[in-house]
Amino acid sequence: MSNNTMPQTGQQRERNEKAEEDKTPRSPLQTSHGVTTIDENVVAKIAGMAAREVPGVYDMGNAVRRAFSAVTDRIPNAQTNVAGGISVQKGETQAAIEVTVVVEYGVSIVEVSNAIRRNIIEQLEATTGLEVVEVNINVTDVHLPDDDSDSSEAADLN
Repeated sequence: MSNNTMPQTGQQRERNEKAEEDKTPRSPLQTSHGVTTIDENVVAKIAGMAAREVPGVYDMGNAVRRAFSAVTDRIPNAQTNVAGGISVQKGETQAAIEVTVVVEYGVSIVEVSNAIRRNIIEQLEATTGLEVVEVNINVTDVHLPDDDSDSSEAADLN
């Protein structure tokens, strides 16, 4: 009787199953034909666009980033930084996202946060194949309706 025809022990079966699992791609980005890598800035841009689509999000990022964006927005042909306010930690198959936002006055921060989280997860998983393990949201400010009139009056004075 050859070794190939002997029944396998439980440990041998586990080792063989484990070896088969190791050959199985772990995500859509890892196939038997090659591996696709996605830079963190790509993930950040997609997450930034997804967050901005949510009603109730007034702006992204902290005060310093918003001030810098206000200056660059005045430069002709300058591109908007859609990744502003987004921080990404990414592995081979998973990503964790941190979002910093300013919300409109009067909206439910809980509802806006849940909508941001849901939209980012849906967009990233659909477009990148990465599993989004968490989306943490920092609300740093509330945009008040009279904030627009103060800033436009200041602009008129200049």
